[in-house]
Amino acid sequence: MAVRGMGKASFIHVQDRTGVIQAYVRKDVVGEDVFKVLKLADIGDIVGIAGTPMRTKTGELTLRAQHFEILSKSLRPLPEKFHGLQDVERRYRERYTDLIVNETSRDIFKKRAQIITGIRKYLDERDYVEVETPILGDLAGGAAARPFETYFNALDQKFCLRIATELHLKRLIVGGLERVYEIGRQFRNEGLSTKHNPEFTSIEFYEAYATYDDLMDLTEDMVVQLVRELHGTEDIEYEDKKLSFAKPWRRASIARLVGESLGMADEACDALEHIDSVAQAMKVANVNFGHSEEPLHIVLKELENSEAEEWVIGNGADDQDLPLTERALGAFRANPESFYAELGGRLDDAMAQDRDRRRRLALHLLYAVFEEKVEPAIVHPTFVTDFSVSVSPLARRRDGDPAVVDRFELFCAGMEIANAFSELSDPVDQRQRFVDQLRHKERGDDEAHDLDEDFIRALETGMPPTAGEGIGIDRLVMLLTNSPSIREVILFPQMRKDSGQANS
Repeated sequence: MAVRGMGKASFIHVQDRTGVIQAYVRKDVVGEDVFKVLKLADIGDIVGIAGTPMRTKTGELTLRAQHFEILSKSLRPLPEKFHGLQDVERRYRERYTDLIVNETSRDIFKKRAQIITGIRKYLDERDYVEVETPILGDLAGGAAARPFETYFNALDQKFCLRIATELHLKRLIVGGLERVYEIGRQFRNEGLSTKHNPEFTSIEFYEAYATYDDLMDLTEDMVVQLVRELHGTEDIEYEDKKLSFAKPWRRASIARLVGESLGMADEACDALEHIDSVAQAMKVANVNFGHSEEPLHIVLKELENSEAEEWVIGNGADDQDLPLTERALGAFRANPESFYAELGGRLDDAMAQDRDRRRRLALHLLYAVFEEKVEPAIVHPTFVTDFSVSVSPLARRRDGDPAVVDRFELFCAGMEIANAFSELSDPVDQRQRFVDQLRHKERGDDEAHDLDEDFIRALETGMPPTAGEGIGIDRLVMLLTNSPSIREVILFPQMRKDSGQANS
């Protein structure tokens, strides 16, 4: 509420969810005592006014007040309208103040609700069933992430907050619910950035007898429908980028996108898509990472302990008192250029009889290049495909090319929006991949998956061919509301404790 006094009368601007209207309050109508109360009113007070509509001399619709009262007094001054709430940190900490004075913020969260409603409607119309699965569990699975841990006193055991809903939803597919989805909070004990919040909202949906190709079609259709409903067009702006959601969206492999980023000709990109040489992939990775340690970490993750140790010792780093990774890094740092020049050839020779393994490692190296160099440069919605099985422990291997999985990620404006794949339903293969993940965890990868025996038991019961997908709701809302930070689209984002807030 804002007050403008004129002697024995005052004009008041009041607003609620329907908009803003002016009220005209006369002392001789509401009474002297009430008019004195009005003079004490401040911006932010919540008032009740009853009266009849009228037009001022300028034609403005106005309420001629016959009754006025203050329903709730604001004891803290609101930011002035002209300058608004300039302190970004305060906007996030005091979202209630931000929503009062910032119409843009209110609009973002209304659109967020509209987006979630639109997703629900789209899936409900296609016979998906919305379900709820546990947030607390004794294992965190379904994603490569570090969980928040807690302790369940009644059961006297460690529990953690979920990092994904995938494994429970696939259990429901096994149980005969052939189309399911869940919209809910996930929790990952990781860093904060403009694209990451440790508590975030996602939707995961799974469909029996579908493939990842089917989900590309579904995702494209659903998102285009959301864009049209919000904007009335398929062309929108995000920060300084103009985005087109017009169908069809591009579908391209990681290898092709990496090749294009290096300026390779079309024929060379075709060849890179069929890469099975670690030496070639190492050359690409080394050029992009500039003799950094990243390719070496990937190689060590892929190799068995005995193989890695033999290879490292063969390079002269045979100090047995050092951990394997440290010995490898010591050899690398002695002469990075020659080290990487020899590395790829040695690995190709060692795996000469195992093309799938060479290809798997080569694609893993290209994936690292993609994440670092290519992903931030993607502008228009693009389905990225042909992931190495090494970075996809829950996805189905591709028929005829078992080093690759049937998986896509959707990128737009440099952000990953969705991740989907044809699901792995072979319990033997799934167990081995969990074992591989445990090996990675033993080497210090705290984001590797745990071995989930009950999930394997569910697969042994029998899961039909299935495709599943996860979409980050917060990032999708960022994209469709032109919000540069994830904290703009989460009502109460996590913040470091403000020690001075209690006394402010």
